[in-house]
Amino acid sequence: MKSSASKILNFVLLFIMISSCDMNQVSKPSPKKVPFELTQHNDRRIDNYYWIRDDERNDPEVIQYLESENAYADAWFKSKHDYKSEIVTELMAQVPDEEISFPVKNGDFKYFRKIQKNDQLPKYFRTDAANKTVMYLDPNIKLRNQKYYSIGSVSPSPDNNLIAFTEDNNGRRQYDIKFLDPITLDITNPKIDDASGNIIWSKNNKHIVYLKKDPETLISNSVYVHTIGTSSSKDKLIYQELDPEYNIDISRSKSKKYVYINVEATNDNEIYLVDLDDPIAKPMLFLKRSTDHLYYLEHVDGEIFYVRTNINAPNFKVLKVNSLSQIDLKNADVIVEHNENIFISDLLSLENTLILEIRENGLPEIEIVDISNQQKNRLEYANNAYNVFLNSNNTSDQNGFYFNYSSLTSPSSIYYYNFLTNKQEIKWEKNISLYDKKNYVDDRFFIEARDGVKVPVMTLRHKDTIPQNAPILFYGYGSYGISQEARFRETLIPLLNRGFIFAVINIRGGGEMGKHWYENGRMFNKMNTFYDFNDGVREVLKKGLGDPKNVFAQGGSAGGLLMGAIINLEPKLYKGILSGVPFVDVLTTMSDPSIPLTTFEYDEWGNPNNKDEYLYMKRYSPYDNIKELNYPAVFVTSSLFDSQVQYFEPAKYVPKLRDYSQSKNPILMKMNLIGGHGGLSGKINQFNEVAEEYNFIINLLE
Repeated sequence: MKSSASKILNFVLLFIMISSCDMNQVSKPSPKKVPFELTQHNDRRIDNYYWIRDDERNDPEVIQYLESENAYADAWFKSKHDYKSEIVTELMAQVPDEEISFPVKNGDFKYFRKIQKNDQLPKYFRTDAANKTVMYLDPNIKLRNQKYYSIGSVSPSPDNNLIAFTEDNNGRRQYDIKFLDPITLDITNPKIDDASGNIIWSKNNKHIVYLKKDPETLISNSVYVHTIGTSSSKDKLIYQELDPEYNIDISRSKSKKYVYINVEATNDNEIYLVDLDDPIAKPMLFLKRSTDHLYYLEHVDGEIFYVRTNINAPNFKVLKVNSLSQIDLKNADVIVEHNENIFISDLLSLENTLILEIRENGLPEIEIVDISNQQKNRLEYANNAYNVFLNSNNTSDQNGFYFNYSSLTSPSSIYYYNFLTNKQEIKWEKNISLYDKKNYVDDRFFIEARDGVKVPVMTLRHKDTIPQNAPILFYGYGSYGISQEARFRETLIPLLNRGFIFAVINIRGGGEMGKHWYENGRMFNKMNTFYDFNDGVREVLKKGLGDPKNVFAQGGSAGGLLMGAIINLEPKLYKGILSGVPFVDVLTTMSDPSIPLTTFEYDEWGNPNNKDEYLYMKRYSPYDNIKELNYPAVFVTSSLFDSQVQYFEPAKYVPKLRDYSQSKNPILMKMNLIGGHGGLSGKINQFNEVAEEYNFIINLLE
């Protein structure tokens, strides 16, 4: 007993000593410098940290360096107040004991997910016509035994006798397809390795259509048909794209008649049709690719299609094609004319009615069009800023349609618009425990950028927060034409309750204001993205929103590029930066086609083989523009197996930023040694990651 007590005492003393360690006892990482010369167009760049790139992700020296960064960041957090634990507790308190997703019908069965309060991942269930419910998949079992696990997609066969699903074991988004017998719960049939994207069943339940990626570039470039019960080595390749500037995605028509093979680059695409009655047959090309032409299809019936096209219509128009043997868009019937103020994002065809998902004045809308008389009707909402879109499970045989809705203050919900009653019926709403929307105030307004362009801004705060004295967190993205919506973000609540204002700036490069908004923030207009953000921050502060001494900014992926660029331009504007999986080494990455997804994005950023595009990218590439400046505090997060932005970009960026920074502000990095572009898998794991980011900025407050 005495010996045991002595061991316990020694352990306690050791724990106290470790707990009392401060930053001085953990040395700042100082990776070696190995000058590596990069030369293009007679322009010479030296990268001292190029050696950190290891495509195999197993170099002991690289792993040791990443671990030293994690230890240094942990020591910094340990020396500060632990807001992280408090925030995780608050986030968990918001989670109800059980959450059930909106059910999706497949024949006589309804499929849905259910997650318990302390579960990391949702479990998968189905209910039959007799109302018998069975759990058929619990991904938590695998996650308990490994550091990363996620389910990509789940697709039951039309007869419900098999369930195909994809799984990712490291975050790289290279999925295995498995087949589950929902009666015995056994995995049947050989699995398919390294798949990507959706799984689409043939009508006779004998085949699935799926995608594969190029193993090096990770661009989806091949479409296969698999016969159930056979080895994947016998799968039939029905389409392969050889141009590395194009990526493929597949989807099923809402009529359930076709698979659309969409072969797309930034500026043009073409679509092939796979008949789900005979998926092994050669796909039919709908309309071949042509310069600057983007089009998308909605199958109506027989050979009738609606075509959403940008021919002489940057914001898209809708045409009608009546025969697959005579596809002539120049002479096709115009169903919805182009409007320079309204961007058409998507459409759904229901008998003689078109439901359009559109954007106007920076906000999404749903518009119902009676094709017989062109009468239009828009849905109305209670909030002044919101996010609304057509639900992905709509089919063409309904007497109405489902749509998703949320706002900055309203949790996600699903409605059904009934044509028989012309009313919206709420079908599902996300439950946030202890949340009262009346406690929060949102606003939306426009600021003027330096070139006179009006830029939308959305803000959110607790009703008791005094705006001019409040710390403020700005968020931005501004790339790929992706819109940052006024959606509900439950993880913000603990920050708002601590007196922060949250602001989203809809900078150019996104798609919020239509096609021109995107065009004016990419390629040779990319600097507008960064100017809009910094201008937006200053203008919001001028309105008395936010304390100028406590200004923070956050962005991830291309939004991480934004973070790097804005502090190179105006470092003194910010107190702290949260940069997630940041795309910061633009010039080097875009110059190397072996790096995943590079060639596919030449028309987004530029092709460095062209001198003018190279030189323009060099103007803003964050890694190449680090200078001796008083940089703000920066917290960078990433994952070793990120497929979208390779880990070595942030891993090089952080030490170089430290080398040049003239301030004493902390520059930290946390690198998940497993996980992908979205970080770790699992609800609670993700709560911890969010809480650590908030912990960083709260500890910086003056």
